[in-house]
Amino acid sequence: MHGGFGYGDRNADGSRILEFADGLNLVVCNTLFMKQESQLMTYAAGPVKRMVDYIIVRQEDKAKVRNAKVIANEECVPKHKLLVMDMQFSTRKRQRKKFEPRVRVWKLKEEKTCEEYQSMVKDKVAEAECKCTDVNEDRQQMKNIIMDTAQVTCGLTKGPCRHKETWWWNEEVAEAVR
Repeated sequence: MHGGFGYGDRNADGSRILEFADGLNLVVCNTLFMKQESQLMTYAAGPVKRMVDYIIVRQEDKAKVRNAKVIANEECVPKHKLLVMDMQFSTRKRQRKKFEPRVRVWKLKEEKTCEEYQSMVKDKVAEAECKCTDVNEDRQQMKNIIMDTAQVTCGLTKGPCRHKETWWWNEEVAEAVR
């Protein structure tokens, strides 16, 4: 949590920050790199020079931190110097999801398909013998009946959706856009 390259003596506030960082598994980046005195002091008012501003990151992000320093001639707030940090992020290419067919349940809105589905489910439930001793097994058996019947009745999608629909788009919105 502390790199060992701080500035000045540790006081009660500094100890509290370190306890905070330790408790939440954080690292104080200002102390990770050996720097000149002018690149460590974040507050300077006459003879008083202190390290009062910190950049803190998660322990697992410590490897991404490349540099942390104070820009000596740049005041962001009166008497406080600008503290900057360089991090290196790796970019990963998005892996395309493999298409998994889905049951076309929207076909159940059609009256003919819905009636066929209901009659098939009733027949399969009547055929199924309840040999299960556990409630979870009963539920799994019922789920299998419902899903298999839906696949047979409604069918599966053949490919990914080519045009996504938005729930909020309607004629009123189209007219306003036009």
